[in-house]
Amino acid sequence: MRKVSSFGKTIMNTALLIFSLSAVFPIVWMLYSSFKTQQEFTLNIFALPKNWNLENYIEAFKIGQLHNYFFNSVYVSLISVFLIIFLAFIIGYMIARHDFPGRRIIYILFLFGMLIPIHGLLVPIFIEFKNVGLLNKPYTLILPYVAFGLPIAIFLFESFIKQIPKEIEEAAIMDGCNTFQVIFRVIFPIAGPVIATATILSFLTAWNEFPFALVLIQDPALRTLPVGLTNFNGQYTVNYPQMMAAMSVTVLPVLLVYLAFSKKIIQGMTAGAVKG
Repeated sequence: MRKVSSFGKTIMNTALLIFSLSAVFPIVWMLYSSFKTQQEFTLNIFALPKNWNLENYIEAFKIGQLHNYFFNSVYVSLISVFLIIFLAFIIGYMIARHDFPGRRIIYILFLFGMLIPIHGLLVPIFIEFKNVGLLNKPYTLILPYVAFGLPIAIFLFESFIKQIPKEIEEAAIMDGCNTFQVIFRVIFPIAGPVIATATILSFLTAWNEFPFALVLIQDPALRTLPVGLTNFNGQYTVNYPQMMAAMSVTVLPVLLVYLAFSKKIIQGMTAGAVKG
């Protein structure tokens, strides 16, 4: 039995190792390919570069205007995340802690937002934005990003706050805290794991979003990174090393944020799952 168990563990570990390598290799391949010349890449797409140089990165920023797209993505993502966290925390707290008429209906309506096929609303939103003059504005993408990011964030906050004992708030009130202080100086720090989770999920969604950024923004000066990457495709040829340099710049912030807070995502997603 021990031999069978040991053999099974070996097979499982080998399978997990292969799966991990298959997931990591594309990112590693993209990173080292970004330092190759077009000729080197054409001759052997898997070989390491003979001379590591930053020419592709320089060209991506100089010719491809990557810095403009990067700034636009940072601007849209950060503002969207801030609004999502602030609004979702307040709404989630009110739904979790206060019993008022229509509370359950409001909560259910927000939950329905997670069931709506977001990109199925692309055409109606484009028509509506065009009619009210909201296309090609610095805040154009922030509006749909916040609207579509609120449901999951409210769900996470409401589920987490319900598990926080009310006695903590009562003790804070007895110590002289007002409602504002209770919410932002007592509950907000306790909700750290779910705040980190909602922040990361909202950031990743806003940073990587493509269809809305493509349709709602026609001004090249306001385009975000996912749309800006399409400029590296030529009419007949593609400079793959240069494109991979641009992709590396795009992916690197996401990887750093995820690696730094991956444990927080698990804590926030499982918060409130077990009562005891």
